[in-house]
Amino acid sequence: TEIYTLSLHDALPILSSGVGASQADKLFTDTRTINASANDDLDLAGVLVDPLGATLTFARIRAIIVAAAAANANTLIMGGGASNPVTTILGGTTPTLTIRPGGILALLAPDATGYVVTAATADILRFTNGGAGTSVQYDIIIVGASA
Repeated sequence: TEIYTLSLHDALPILSSGVGASQADKLFTDTRTINASANDDLDLAGVLVDPLGATLTFARIRAIIVAAAAANANTLIMGGGASNPVTTILGGTTPTLTIRPGGILALLAPDATGYVVTAATADILRFTNGGAGTSVQYDIIIVGASA
C-alpha cells in the first residue's frame, strides 16, 4: 500500500510582482456575508478595492481562494454573474461550483493567460447563498494582474 502526499509548497507556484506568467500586481481580500436566498456579485473590473483602498481592475486572475464559514447552515455557490459573467473560470455562462460549509475552493492559473477578465462584458463573479432562512459568510482572496 502506497500513501501519496501532496506538499502545497510543491503544488503552489510562487508569484512575483508583475503582469507576466507567475506574476501578479493586484490583490483583493474580504470577509463577506450573503443574506438568505440572495447573491453577491463581485465586479472584478473597476469596483473592488485593494487593502490600501485603491480601486482594482483585474485583467487576469492568477488565484482565487474561497473559504465558506464552518458555521454556515447553507452551501455557497460560485458562478458567473447574470450579466457580464466571467466565463473563463468555469468555462461558460451558467456552470457553478458548490462550496460546502467549512469547505475551501482554491483555483490557480499561474501561466501568462490566467483567467481572463474583460471589463464591462466578462467581469462579474457571482456568489449565491445556496438556501433560505439563514445568511452565509465566506472569506475570499483574489490575486491577479492588471494586464
